Amino acid sequence: MPLSYSLGLSAILFAIGVGGVIVRRNAIVLFMCVELMLNAVNLAFVALSPYAGVQGQVFVFFVIAVAAAEAAVGLAIMIAVFRHRESVDMKNFSLLRW
Repeated sequence: MPLSYSLGLSAILFAIGVGGVIVRRNAIVLFMCVELMLNAVNLAFVALSPYAGVQGQVFVFFVIAVAAAEAAVGLAIMIAVFRHRESVDMKNFSLLRW
């Protein structure tokens, strides 16, 4: 498969993720869009690894570990907020605003 196809798909996935973060207000959907962006970056790393060496593939493991930790902590926060507010709409969250 040509490199341009992989990088093009990665760019499309990243753009969809950015669009979802900008447009959507549901916290669960925001987490899914962030995960989509991280996976798009992983795809780009794997696609470029034959040219840059094995470091790209190793870096993907670190990104996957960070994404798993982010998902676990983020979903725990969302569950805690949902128990208090009974909503995961970002318009209702004012805990982190000043």
